[in-house]
Amino acid sequence: MGIDMNAQNLEKCKVTRQVAEYISGALDHYLPDEVIQKAKCHLLDTLAAVVSGSRLKAGKVAANFVLSMNGPEQASVIGTDIVSSTVYAAFANAMAAHGDETDDSHLGGMFHPGCAIVPAALSIAEAEEKSGLDLLKAIVLGYDIGARFNMALGFDKAMAGTHSTHSLGTLYGSAAAAGALMGLSVEQSIYLLSYATQQASGVPYWNRDTDHVEKAFDFAGMGARNGVYAALLVRSGFTGVSDPLINEPSYLSAFAFSPEPEQLYLELGQRFEILNATIKKWCVGSPIQAALDAVMAIVHKHNLEVDEIRSVKIHMPDDRLHIVNNREMPDVCLQHLVAVGLIDRGLNFKNCHDEARMKNPRVLELRKKITAVPSAELSIAKPARQAILEITGTDGKLLRHHTKAVKGIPDNPMNQGEITEKCLDLMAPVLGMEQSVRLVDAVWSIDTMGSAREMRPLILVPGKIQAPVLPERR
Repeated sequence: MGIDMNAQNLEKCKVTRQVAEYISGALDHYLPDEVIQKAKCHLLDTLAAVVSGSRLKAGKVAANFVLSMNGPEQASVIGTDIVSSTVYAAFANAMAAHGDETDDSHLGGMFHPGCAIVPAALSIAEAEEKSGLDLLKAIVLGYDIGARFNMALGFDKAMAGTHSTHSLGTLYGSAAAAGALMGLSVEQSIYLLSYATQQASGVPYWNRDTDHVEKAFDFAGMGARNGVYAALLVRSGFTGVSDPLINEPSYLSAFAFSPEPEQLYLELGQRFEILNATIKKWCVGSPIQAALDAVMAIVHKHNLEVDEIRSVKIHMPDDRLHIVNNREMPDVCLQHLVAVGLIDRGLNFKNCHDEARMKNPRVLELRKKITAVPSAELSIAKPARQAILEITGTDGKLLRHHTKAVKGIPDNPMNQGEITEKCLDLMAPVLGMEQSVRLVDAVWSIDTMGSAREMRPLILVPGKIQAPVLPERR
């Protein structure tokens, strides 16, 4: 049974139809140059996260799972020699993209968009041989839809609901990107939203995952997989209801705290949410970014030596400190990363993820001097995620730095050179420097690429099928 398009039903599904029309026409939309450039930045940043994450536990277990499924050769599992189905490739690449805390984020949308939306879009673009510009347009669309679907829930913070915004936003963003690349009609895009809603899930207990595997599934793998799957179902002929978003029961009635249905479509085509997304300078948990900016500012300005430190205080937003306070994993442990940054006088992917350093005597000795101070004032400060670092020297002198605009946020963006430097650091250990440089160059000019499949030789690693699953953390 198809959609009954009489006047009454048209009124009922007005909001759904408005969103569906935008999804269906996304590849024909004009995008300003700054939006195209920002999309390239997030595509490259996410590819780098996938490449580095392919060697972390979440990436390894996902690639091994996909390898065992023997899917048709449609899309690449990045960082391996595996080519599998679009669903499996999107899933594995998304798991790797959030294998740790390297990927981008969207503060207003309360989710990590790139880790799911980019793998979903890339898998379809590669399989369908869509152009590089089409891929960029689909990514921009995914950020627009994913962010708006979370904003419509009326949460004041990501943990305000019974379901996680990190899971919901990536699902709808991935579905929209995949549907647009598949060329779904308006009616099919309505069904797409309905099948996405039926697959919506994600209970926010991911912060209790000490292996960063289920968290990778919650934030990325599930959304990318379900979004692509919804689009494939609809293209194969599945039909659905005409009003899955705002009538009861619906998406908003099931998941919203204080529904704001107008947010689902507000300023589509005028306000591009990818411009409001953040690319991390440091490959660590988002709440730690400001503290590390402060560490590097003090180290470089004052040429500080660790032996000269008597005590360290880190003033952090009190609504986020618990996420990173003395955690078991190095890349999400505030005190550990501050200590490592002070000792090494710099941070990169390797030293942020070195688990052995968690037991290093010199690091542990410095951690004894570090105190994290929760601050209600910093929780409401604008821009968000600020931090204040205070270091008292053995001579009694106080060194203080207040990070107000974290590097990488829209108020203080990373430039093309800084993003390239970060991504080469992430990708070279896996792809080699030569292949990594070629991949970077390809992304910066991807809007001229005739087929996204041209990326395949640059993202696969011939002859290096994933190693056995890593042992559990002790």
